[in-house]
Amino acid sequence: MTRKRYEMGILENALPEYAVFSRLDRLISWARENSIAYLTMDLACCGVEMLQVSGGRFDIERFGSVPQVSPRHADLMIVAGTITYKMAPLLRRLYGEMPLPKYVLSMGSCSNCGGLFSWEYSYSSVSGADKIIPVDVFVPGCPPRPEAVLHGLLALRKRIASRHAAVREEAPGEWGKERAVK
Repeated sequence: MTRKRYEMGILENALPEYAVFSRLDRLISWARENSIAYLTMDLACCGVEMLQVSGGRFDIERFGSVPQVSPRHADLMIVAGTITYKMAPLLRRLYGEMPLPKYVLSMGSCSNCGGLFSWEYSYSSVSGADKIIPVDVFVPGCPPRPEAVLHGLLALRKRIASRHAAVREEAPGEWGKERAVK
């Protein structure tokens, strides 16, 4: 009687490789899609709308999203408001502390493109969160309505469901080196 070899916890010759990994891939994608822990960066008035989204009327938790205080436990960072040059290194550091896979939702005109406070070259604020960290979903508005934020979350969930979990995601690494903030 021969012993079966084990490779990464799965029997090697029990089933075709694609059958095991396709089911496992769907299971992991389903779990990631339906349990998003988010970290909010309420930097300005969009933070008030974020409170509405997490309140009883709009209830973001019905989509499986729960707030987190630590970036080490968050899958999603919601950037809401004006990003000043003084706040930019902290935002980049918090993004770096998040585990892979990590996602960013930029909420409002200020975090999308600088808004009223920064038209291309401002002395005090960054013209968009995408200049500092990679952004997956942009939610427009000044401030955006809670329904728009929920729509952005659902768009992100579709994006998470379409990714393959078996493929190892690379860390963004030195993101923003070529577009360094002042």
